[in-house]
Amino acid sequence: MNRSPLPAAAALAAVAALLLAGCGSSTDSSKGADKISGADQDDTNDTHPPSPSASGAAKRPTITLPSDVNNVFETWKTGDAAKDALLTDVKERINATDAAIVAGNPDSEALEFYYKGEALADAAEWVQGYVNDGKSITGTVRFYNPDLLMVDKDTAALAYCADESKAFDKERKSNKAEKNPVSKDSYVAYNTRVQRTAQGIWQTTSLLSDRGSAKCTP
Repeated sequence: MNRSPLPAAAALAAVAALLLAGCGSSTDSSKGADKISGADQDDTNDTHPPSPSASGAAKRPTITLPSDVNNVFETWKTGDAAKDALLTDVKERINATDAAIVAGNPDSEALEFYYKGEALADAAEWVQGYVNDGKSITGTVRFYNPDLLMVDKDTAALAYCADESKAFDKERKSNKAEKNPVSKDSYVAYNTRVQRTAQGIWQTTSLLSDRGSAKCTP
């Protein structure tokens, strides 16, 4: 796919050095990527959004995507309740970003719920870019090979891959998708830092993207 690229955030500082080298690593760590040693491999096609209370007691915002926008999360379960709660919040952060793009709302409550600091500013800027260009999104993105590394009980690093070969930008006025041939740029590697709030919400505080990364291309 050729969706507009997410703006690269500032470096993840010390946590970035702790990220697993590739999206496909099988290191048994805690958050940061979709492929984790010991992960529940039956969760290969998880397209169902989690319930608002799935990750803890805090009231999560309701996030709804249109029928033509789908995010598929492959093997985003570890069998560990704490780690799965973290992964659930990251999945909802991804869904929240797409919902904000579709709505053309850079001030989305869900963005402010799942992002923090510089990462929130970058996400809002990204959504605003779609608004300025008169574009939205359509299609399916597959998120895979998560690697999760718990730094401490409230901080983690997560790396994962995205296959955007079946997802596209589209013009809002014409509703026409901007389809392009699949290339290495259809695959994106993400490195993130997440922190848990006092309410138990895992917020993304830093996010780096690398389109065409060899770590994620087939």
